[in-house]
Amino acid sequence: MIFTHDTEQALAVVVDLINTGGAASGVEELGGLPGLRSFVARNLFSDVGELTEADLARAIDLRDRFHAVFRASDVPTAVRLVNDIVGEVRTTPHLTDHDGYDWHVHYFAPGAPVGEHLAADCGMALAYVVAAGELDRLRTCEAPDCSRVLVDLSRNRCRRYCDSRTCGNRMHVAAYRARQREATTR
Repeated sequence: MIFTHDTEQALAVVVDLINTGGAASGVEELGGLPGLRSFVARNLFSDVGELTEADLARAIDLRDRFHAVFRASDVPTAVRLVNDIVGEVRTTPHLTDHDGYDWHVHYFAPGAPVGEHLAADCGMALAYVVAAGELDRLRTCEAPDCSRVLVDLSRNRCRRYCDSRTCGNRMHVAAYRARQREATTR
């Protein structure tokens, strides 16, 4: 494990949020409150009250800002972007052991709006990535027709595709077929 469990969980939430639409997939999954509710349920957010249109707008804004961190061309740019995100939210770090997970740190106040939850926990997870000198682990899928993002947590930094079952498999099959065509034309 490169990062703590809760940091890796928050990074997974960032990836899921970015990949819900906009520039990443072309399909808007947060088009309304039902989409936001689905996102919150899928990512097992704790202590989230009734979601509002303001929560939806904040989540979409943060999605774009988190995506900018993945596209940052250098560390100083990523630092500025992350600092802007976490600097706008009131953080209240505290230890918790909810939902069967051992002790871990939450950076948002209990009962905080979903936007504060995202900005604090996910912003801090990105801060840990940058501080650890691991910015290159934040990537975009290498499949030519995919712009989804991923966090490469592999030991040897070899993950290239957002999903090995879809993009990875498709690219490996295409490479195999190209090799087969080349072998038959010799």
